Parts: sequence; structure tokens; C-alpha cells
Amino acid sequence: MSKERVGLYPGTFDPITRGHTDIIKRAIKLVDRLVIGVATNPSKDPLFSLEERSRMVMSETRALAEAAGVTVEVRPFEKLLMHFAEEVGANIIIRGLRAVSDFEYEFQMAGMNRRLNPDIETVFLMAEAELQSIAARLVKEIAMFNGDITSFVSPEIAEQVRARVRERNAPS
Repeated sequence: MSKERVGLYPGTFDPITRGHTDIIKRAIKLVDRLVIGVATNPSKDPLFSLEERSRMVMSETRALAEAAGVTVEVRPFEKLLMHFAEEVGANIIIRGLRAVSDFEYEFQMAGMNRRLNPDIETVFLMAEAELQSIAARLVKEIAMFNGDITSFVSPEIAEQVRARVRERNAPS
């Protein structure tokens, strides 16, 4: 009997972008079950709470999972990635790459993760060429200066980002 292929795609998803959803579409072709781990990262000063980001990811991926017939779970986590991977039974870590600059960091992380658990493989997926420049950090920055983010995120996410930016910029 073959072992279930469980993939874990971790990220902060603040907010989830079209680049993220592209990687998710590719990842569900490779696994039997995909866990999307929504991570805390206080150093990134998130625009949305962990719970809000988890809800956003769930709403953006529900239709993808149904169309592919693959189980997709969205789970927040606040621990070492490899501990979380073991907890969810992942045997594959999915990482998205946008540019060569991402590779050096991701390569180092994959090596460290392999030392922590050699049974979990890291798989790198490239986003579609037209999506490779999208970074959640830049989406937030564009929104903060009232720029158009609709080509980088879904309409629903764009509205949530604009609303949060308005809240943050409102006089106290």
C-alpha cells in the first residue's frame, strides 16, 4: 500500500496573493492532501491577524480544492515548521519561488529542515512568469499609498486589504 502524500505549504499569507494561489494550484496536483500552514511572524508586522489570514486563505482555496478533488486544510501554526510538519503528517514541504533571490534563502532553509527531519522532502515550485513579481509585502505597500492592487490579489482580498489600510490610516 502506498503512503499518502501529504504536502505542507507554509507562509504568512498577509495577504494571500495570486502568486500564492498559483502555487497552491500546482501543489494540489502533487499531493493527496495539502495542508496550508498560516504562520505567525511578528517580525513582518502583519496587516491581518492569524485568524483573519487563515479565513482569507480558506475562502480563496475552497473552490480550488473542490475542483481538484483534493483535501485542503488551512491551519494556523506558531511553532517550528518541522514540528508542525510532523504534527500534520506531512512528507513534503512546498515552497514557492519567485526569483533567484528567493532561492538562496530557501535553499538554506531546506538544508536546515532536512537536518531536522530527513524524511520530509522540500519541493520548490515556480509561480507563473506573470505572477513572479508579486510579493505580499509589496501589495500592502501599494495599498497603503492608495495604488491599484487588483491584479495581484482577488477582488475579495483587495477589498479586505483596502478596508484594513483605511482603518489603520484613520485618525485616532
